[in-house]
Amino acid sequence: MTAPSDKVPAAVSYWLWSIAFLILCMVIVGGATRLTDSGLSITEWKPLLGAIPPLNEAHWLEAFEKYKLIPEYQVQNRGMSLDEFKFIYWWEWAHRFLGRIIGFVFIVPLLYFVAVKAIPRRLWPRLFLLFVLGGAQGALGWFMVASGLSERVDVSQYRLAAHLTFAFALFAGTVWTVLGLNCRRRWLSVPDNMIAVGLVVLVFLQVAAGGFVAGLDAGFASNTWPKMNGEWVPAGLFMTEPHWKNFFENALTVQFNHRLMAYGILAYVLWMARRVPRTGWFVAAAVLAQMLLGILTVVWNVPLAVALIHQGGALVLLALALWHLHRLLSQPVQLRFAQVMA
Repeated sequence: MTAPSDKVPAAVSYWLWSIAFLILCMVIVGGATRLTDSGLSITEWKPLLGAIPPLNEAHWLEAFEKYKLIPEYQVQNRGMSLDEFKFIYWWEWAHRFLGRIIGFVFIVPLLYFVAVKAIPRRLWPRLFLLFVLGGAQGALGWFMVASGLSERVDVSQYRLAAHLTFAFALFAGTVWTVLGLNCRRRWLSVPDNMIAVGLVVLVFLQVAAGGFVAGLDAGFASNTWPKMNGEWVPAGLFMTEPHWKNFFENALTVQFNHRLMAYGILAYVLWMARRVPRTGWFVAAAVLAQMLLGILTVVWNVPLAVALIHQGGALVLLALALWHLHRLLSQPVQLRFAQVMA
């Protein structure tokens, strides 16, 4: 446990958990923005003034005229009505506004807790780093949007995968911080610790793969399971030259890889759960639920609600993987040494 002078009030824990929840909401709204093709509806990045949506008909027409200048409208949405534009605009505006809310909810309580000395000095750098990285995530989001404003009708799948993975990293940093507020974690290079770290790494790799699925609309490449288009190994996996591009630019290959990684993670977590059943089986149940959601998303032709639950489920799985690792590192030192000797 921490020393009495290092004791962090429960209010700090509630604050950080609320930030983690808001990030979860942000990821889900971002998923809806992608699935409704709303991400390019706002063609400017105004970190402060952008919080104000169009307030009258003239403002709406001005925003619509700017949207008409980009390829997505000219190639894909020509003839869209103003009401249809408003629908996609509100999704993107909500996504950006929620990002601003997260920044406000983070920095204002943080400054207060620092002022009243509720947060130990050892945590100041980490918390301020999370805030700075949150701002960088906003810039990365605009970098992603900018990729679809001139020559493409969609954003770059590379930038989308980076934006999504970075959001999960912020979520992980927040959850890991709050889990360790009033305890002391000790690292030992025992097998169970390494396996738990490996799971976290695998989840991040799968999230990045999911970003490519979203960026390429690869969920529509095959809508059957367990086979893909009637084949265990579908034809067309390596149609793009050079071959390495298939893993990032061929929608069929991207979905195929996402499926294979899911099977691999399931096998990995079942092995882990047999070694550490107390927390491992919770993680295994989350993996199974996440796989079921992924299967339903595919076979039901990517319905919005199921796809968003699947995306949110990935954050829940990551939180459980971090909790599993945290519990291992928080066990009494004597127990950990016993595992080394076993």
